[in-house]
Amino acid sequence: MPTYIYEYPHWPDFSWDDTAINVVFGEVRLMQGKLIGQMSALGFSAKEEATLTTLTLDVVKSSEIEGELLNYDQVRSSIARRLGINTAGLVASSRHIEGVVEMMLDATQRHTMPLTEKRLFGWHAALFPTGYSGPYQIETGRYRSGEMQVVSGAMGKEKVHYVAVMPERVKPEMDQFLDWFNTENRLDPVLKAAIAHFWFIIIHPFDDGNGRIARAINDLLLARSEGSGERFYSMSNQILTERKRYYEVLQKVQHSSGDITEWLDWFLHCLKNAMLATENTTQKIVRKAEFWKRHEHTPINERQRLILNKLFDDFEGKLQTSKWAKMTKTSTDTALRDIKDMVEKGILQPTEEGGRNVNYELVNFN
Repeated sequence: MPTYIYEYPHWPDFSWDDTAINVVFGEVRLMQGKLIGQMSALGFSAKEEATLTTLTLDVVKSSEIEGELLNYDQVRSSIARRLGINTAGLVASSRHIEGVVEMMLDATQRHTMPLTEKRLFGWHAALFPTGYSGPYQIETGRYRSGEMQVVSGAMGKEKVHYVAVMPERVKPEMDQFLDWFNTENRLDPVLKAAIAHFWFIIIHPFDDGNGRIARAINDLLLARSEGSGERFYSMSNQILTERKRYYEVLQKVQHSSGDITEWLDWFLHCLKNAMLATENTTQKIVRKAEFWKRHEHTPINERQRLILNKLFDDFEGKLQTSKWAKMTKTSTDTALRDIKDMVEKGILQPTEEGGRNVNYELVNFN
């Protein structure tokens, strides 16, 4: 009796129950259309901002799923530079971050291009520019030549979750996958994204980075399903939120004889939740765009612009003079002058709470 889905004679002929996924599939396609419509109504700069925010989230969260924390500002700056978006406070990025960003942008911005072995090898090499994954040297820019197991637990008490296809089968399996990817045009691209993600994970063709590449492949197909490289929701962010269930479903369906209904159902619900989560982000982006439109002729220096953008994005805690000085790498006197200037222009106001240190917040505008 076969243990894994790839050991069955009719692999990789996947099957699923259309009636089980039709409702959520219809909802996802409707929401995609609605979201694109909402975004089209925004101005160019707001759409640019939405894409920048989403792609940054996607890159950061895809790595976080693998337990790797990337610097948000470095990722954002790298994407902004590559997309030619002019934002204040660009910071230098590490070679590793540049590689991760390169892969994601190649997937989403060139979503109409075929997926080839050469392209995948390029992505893999970009993910591991030093040839190491943590302290371990790995085979980069080529398929693995060794056996692959997904394990967890301490040494000596490891639990094997999955044994991937044998190394000698990786190339023929990937040839078949890429042929399907580039020639199968009857499937809806959203369903194709779900199948491609699962299929790629099952083959596990690389020494490391398989999860991140699988998510880049599914972003490529989602971009294709919308006919646009503009990204307004992050599937990786939602997968991170639902990570426990993600692994549960993968583990269960990897043992099926070819029926992947449960995986498709989970994938479509995850995608739906990703778009629902975006509504809140979109409102923040619209508000930020309205603010800058209102203040397009207000004299605002680079330090002020940096902090104002932070207040709209991901500011943590209270805004005080000392924090302003630290974030803008300037003196407390300069920070206080900057803040007073913003208060006089009706952009910032002191908060109601008393205390020795004055806190500031954005003035509400309608």
